[in-house]
Amino acid sequence: MKFSVKFHNNLEKQNTTCIVVGIFESRRLSLAAEQLDTISNGYIRSILHRGAVQGKICQTLLLHDVPNIRSKCILIIGCGKTSDMNIKQYKTVIDKTISTLNDTGIAEAICFLTDLNVHIKGYSTYWKVRHTVEVSHEALYRFHYLKSKKVAPLLSLRKLTLNIPTRREIIIGANAMHHSLAVVAGIKIAKDLSNMPPNICNATYLSLQAQQLSELYSNTMTTYSVGEKKMTELGMHAYLAVGRSSHNESLMSVIEYRGHKDKNARPIVFIGKGVTFDSGGISLKPAEGMGEMKYDMCGAASVCGIMKVVAELRLPLNIIGVMAGCENMPGGYAYRPGDVITTMSGQTVEILNTDAEGRLILCDTLTYVERFKPEIVIDIATLTGACVVALGHHHSGLLSNYNPLAKELMVAAEQSGDYVWRLPITEDYQKQLESNIADMKNIGGKYAGAITAACFLERFTRRYHWAHLDIAGTAWRSTTNKGATGRPVSLLSQFLINRSNLNEQIESTQ
Repeated sequence: MKFSVKFHNNLEKQNTTCIVVGIFESRRLSLAAEQLDTISNGYIRSILHRGAVQGKICQTLLLHDVPNIRSKCILIIGCGKTSDMNIKQYKTVIDKTISTLNDTGIAEAICFLTDLNVHIKGYSTYWKVRHTVEVSHEALYRFHYLKSKKVAPLLSLRKLTLNIPTRREIIIGANAMHHSLAVVAGIKIAKDLSNMPPNICNATYLSLQAQQLSELYSNTMTTYSVGEKKMTELGMHAYLAVGRSSHNESLMSVIEYRGHKDKNARPIVFIGKGVTFDSGGISLKPAEGMGEMKYDMCGAASVCGIMKVVAELRLPLNIIGVMAGCENMPGGYAYRPGDVITTMSGQTVEILNTDAEGRLILCDTLTYVERFKPEIVIDIATLTGACVVALGHHHSGLLSNYNPLAKELMVAAEQSGDYVWRLPITEDYQKQLESNIADMKNIGGKYAGAITAACFLERFTRRYHWAHLDIAGTAWRSTTNKGATGRPVSLLSQFLINRSNLNEQIESTQ
């Protein structure tokens, strides 16, 4: 779908299929709706007073052939109480608007809902546009590549123009759109990769996606892969153990982006867990829900998406993305509960549960990236069911050994609406990993599983500032609109945009 931003001051002259305006509860009209009512000699109010809609959240009314208006129709959408309007409610209204326009068969529209953000504290024109574009793409996303009948999904809506309140903010709106289109391109990559079935998307497939990115952005991006032979030489025995019983080779894909004016500036490193199918290994998972274990590589998919955003925006940073790909399968070569494995760092791990495999591939990857002398490292993983129990499907878990980094991520989460909740890492939890026969166990027992998993990883991050995002509850949906969400691409993209001072530079002109 195409987007544009414009300043419209003559609503009666807008020759488009549809104009979208909002009303609040008690039939209070938004500014654009007031203007249309005046132009139509009170027609809109007369319809509303008949009780068609009251302005409750997401109520809709489509009016055709409104007097004195060139547009073929007007879509009125309820926005609830003005006092309740916040960014979450605004995004809900946008989602409903896009779905209604598309389902009604409307090909193009001018949207005046961006004006509603004047009621949302702290959200400027930049953010109006950002959230509108990103929510619109979310509403229209479909995964249809594997259908036998190659029929494109029904997407009636082709063009959406967003109204900008003043002429001087047009440049701000255009820059916001540029940022948001890059972000949604990254989210789409993450979703598409995550939704691919495991018989197609294995570690080699992830490596091919990295190669395609580097070919597309060859001026700033390079990639290479580390296979099992090299892992053996490096002593990455924890990583190798997880994929040992799969006929698909374990493969770690590294994507390097050099955008900083100093090519030797310390990079930001993202590591994504890429278990393309997680059976649980010898500690076999129950059959129910196992089909969703193709989503255990959503962390790696999000890294690929983030690198797309980075290249599209040409961020002035050095960034490295690592997709740690493998497959966890049972079999005669599988690693077992009771095994003791030596990691790349030299630390030993007693295996008590082979379904706690993500931390094993991540711990060796966390050691591997020391060679880049990173400024910070952030790993993204569908790591623990315990995080889903703790936070449900609304917030990703955030754990870190560096408070300033955690605060940066929390700010970006609030801005993007891709929310996180910080959990603690303390010595009390570390004690749960103590082993009688090795340096540590790979699980910490029944309680605080998300925290003890992060405590395990933290033992391999002592040489740099590090944060861990547990996305087990947020990376995909199991019920309504089943499929990958693309989280936390939006959060981490905003984190990088903030680091580059891009939106601050834009908003300072407002």
